[in-house]
Amino acid sequence: QVQLVESGGASVQSGGSLRLSCEYSGPVYSNLCMGWYRQAPGKERESVATIDDVGSTTYADSVKGRFTISQEYVKNSIYLQMDDLTPDETAMYYCVTMRVCQLPPNVWGQGTQVTVSA
Repeated sequence: QVQLVESGGASVQSGGSLRLSCEYSGPVYSNLCMGWYRQAPGKERESVATIDDVGSTTYADSVKGRFTISQEYVKNSIYLQMDDLTPDETAMYYCVTMRVCQLPPNVWGQGTQVTVSA
């Protein structure tokens, strides 16, 4: 019943910035955590960032200091601000929900493509 729709993916040059958005609908109240995963070609999917119901955040070491996850409850949305992008950030990015942040995602969005050229 929960649905997630990502947007904001694009092609950008190294050093550029992008802001990904995720609008959610349905009964999300039982899920206390949302976040972003990504999967690059030939690599395993990995957690990029999470945010829980009280605003606590986590980040992958590779993006810490450059990415910021945030939420706007009135817009039913979470965001991922990505700055100082490098080709290592090229991947399909997925908005996800979890019952709690320590568990694997239980709902996935369709994904939005981010491509960073050198």
